[in-house]
Amino acid sequence: MIRPDRWQPADGLKLEPNALVAARETSRSLALTAGPGAGKTEMLAQRADFLLRTGTSRYPQRIMAIAFKVDAASNLKERVRRRCGPELSARLDSHTFHAFAKRLIDRFRPALTGSDALHPDYSVGSPRIQGRQIEFEDMVPLAVTILQTSNVARNAVRQTYSHVFLDEFQDCTDAQYQLICEAFRGAGIPLTAVGDTKQRIMGWAGALEGVFGTFADDFDAKTLNLYQNFRSLPRLRRMQNAMVKVMDSPAAVADEELEGPGGFVQILTYQDSQEEAESIADLVQHWIEVEELAPSEIALLVSRQPHLYADLIMAALSERNIAFRNEQDLQDLGTEPATRLIIDFLNVVVADRAPDAYGRLMSVLLAIGVDEDTAYRDRSRWHRFIDDVRQQMRDGDGQIEENTDLLRHHAEALLKLLGRHAIVALSADYERGPRLDDVIEQTFARLEDLHQHGVRAAEALSRFSEDRAVRIMTIHKSKGLEFDTTVILGVENQTFWGTRSEERAAFFVGISRAKRRLLLSVAERRPRPAQAPRRWDEYRTPLQEFLDYARLTD
Repeated sequence: MIRPDRWQPADGLKLEPNALVAARETSRSLALTAGPGAGKTEMLAQRADFLLRTGTSRYPQRIMAIAFKVDAASNLKERVRRRCGPELSARLDSHTFHAFAKRLIDRFRPALTGSDALHPDYSVGSPRIQGRQIEFEDMVPLAVTILQTSNVARNAVRQTYSHVFLDEFQDCTDAQYQLICEAFRGAGIPLTAVGDTKQRIMGWAGALEGVFGTFADDFDAKTLNLYQNFRSLPRLRRMQNAMVKVMDSPAAVADEELEGPGGFVQILTYQDSQEEAESIADLVQHWIEVEELAPSEIALLVSRQPHLYADLIMAALSERNIAFRNEQDLQDLGTEPATRLIIDFLNVVVADRAPDAYGRLMSVLLAIGVDEDTAYRDRSRWHRFIDDVRQQMRDGDGQIEENTDLLRHHAEALLKLLGRHAIVALSADYERGPRLDDVIEQTFARLEDLHQHGVRAAEALSRFSEDRAVRIMTIHKSKGLEFDTTVILGVENQTFWGTRSEERAAFFVGISRAKRRLLLSVAERRPRPAQAPRRWDEYRTPLQEFLDYARLTD
């Protein structure tokens, strides 16, 4: 056993200051927000190591970790095993919400009465058969009912677990949050909720929204942010750290921890926005054609109004036949989880190779499993289904090019087989009203529109997807995404004109999207676009504070 004050991260790993504070917390609940690459899963693994090796989690109590997907739950379990060994890691239970709910139902089934009562050999499937079969979406509500009505069940859970981890907590639905509250609120058990508050750029400053804010209030949670993007190369991390010193100085890491030559940061200065557009379009063309960088690994970010700030660049890209994707024009359809599911599936069955789409597709299809055995069986079933559809697509290639009805037919077959409950689980917006049906119809309408313009099926899917296109979007829309190369346009006082603290936070989000290369552009003059609002400053001045962070990377 190790004294808490002598514990150090396992395997000699270095944790950023806030991650170290979180790992060593002994009594309070925590609400941790972080972006991609910030080491959320590793922090949870190190926290488990701390709790188990110091005896803070006292034997025979256990730690409960709840994730949203089977693979995420398995990944955390394996990582904890590597950090503290098989004996201690055996005291970590890592489940999905539905697996946790099913364990409660199986153990305390007699607590369900009336119309909720279940036979001992009940099954999970469709349709619902009273007493004999429940549907997937019934599991969490039934578990909530058990905890609400049975003191024995509630006390058993609370006596079993000393600490609880909640991964990717921003995706927690109302029903899932109710399950957490019924199980642990008021029990004095510290909960650690980790996720990315994509809804609000200032989430880490304490202005939490949605379920994170509710959790912080209900469980009196300490709020922290993990800033360091471990996927970015050293020069980029030095720039990020320079900003952290200003925004949240205790969370900054020592400069010597970020030494190294890797990464590229550059400031580009132009006489006007036309010169900027031509130069950046040439750079993009070079990255794609000479460096063979995938277009989807390139992002052009603007503080606001991409139709005004990126219009000349979009024209220059078009002249060079470079595919780009204007997120604002798509009105978020391409980022809808249901749309992403449909397009990924069609890309997999139509294209010869679509590894990115395949990876995303399988992560969704296998997320509905309630345990590892179910996930293994489902993987085989989905592979057979995909292979069958792919063969049908090859047999009917001519039909695909004549119309998109065949694409829709197979996509609807996927949605039916997956089940509405699993699709609704992709987004809280789909739980009420017609939003899900509207998104599905808009997706098929967009495909039909592309096809009517003479685009072949594979090309239509490619255009719909971002996999082969440069991304153009606002910084806010870029939250949660990562790119090899990021260009931030217009680092000027007239562009970042809001409250400095809020603009600084937004700029930090933008620069932390880049993994290898970051470029910042400044133009001395931006002629008024035809559709510009009344207030438009043609003559620009560099935003020196933001540019100075870039100069600190050498």
